Amino acid sequence: MLDFHAHTRSAMLPVAISPLDRLVAAADNALRTISGANIASRACPTAPEEPPPEPLDPAQQRLSGALMRVNHVGEVCAQALYNAQALATRDPALRSQFERASREETDHLAWTQQRLRELGARPSLLNPLWYAGAFGIGWLAGTMSDRLSLGFVVETERQVERHLQGHLDRLPSADRASRAIVGQMKDDEARHAMQAEQAGAAPLPAPLRLAMRAAAKVMTSTAHYL
Repeated sequence: MLDFHAHTRSAMLPVAISPLDRLVAAADNALRTISGANIASRACPTAPEEPPPEPLDPAQQRLSGALMRVNHVGEVCAQALYNAQALATRDPALRSQFERASREETDHLAWTQQRLRELGARPSLLNPLWYAGAFGIGWLAGTMSDRLSLGFVVETERQVERHLQGHLDRLPSADRASRAIVGQMKDDEARHAMQAEQAGAAPLPAPLRLAMRAAAKVMTSTAHYL
């Protein structure tokens, strides 16, 4: 006779996930991120329908496409960073925090990709390179210490927040669809930084922060065109 209660208890037990399982999941995430097979869990932010938006002229459309390509690259890097950190940490609670942030970044990735299509623009041709570099940084930080790994999150998200504000200043006022997406992304990044600080992030040394800013400038400048 089937012991229903025993079956229920066993079904409620947490499923153990091996390091190999996590490695396979990380590889799957990398393939989906680079190939563009991303599905958002939240609806894409939308701009008010009234008054009706003005159509973008060709120059405005090119500018918006270039800026949203840069933002898409940032989300590719965020996926790599969070997945590497989740893979490297041995703290289950911290791993869950990284995985939650990664899911929100997947929303950003899907939103920016959708907006690129609407603008007739393409993703960066160098996305595999950006992903690999960010994954390496995240893995290195995660293997050194959890507090340092969280410090990378804080510094990265603060830089991204400033970068997104700069894009809000540059995006055409008529491009309300892109502005709505970037505004929501900016709010999410600020929250990720705050959560990392609350989790015990270690402040990064000034030379390291400067090096991160220099690398980000190279990436954004290149992604604007490629």
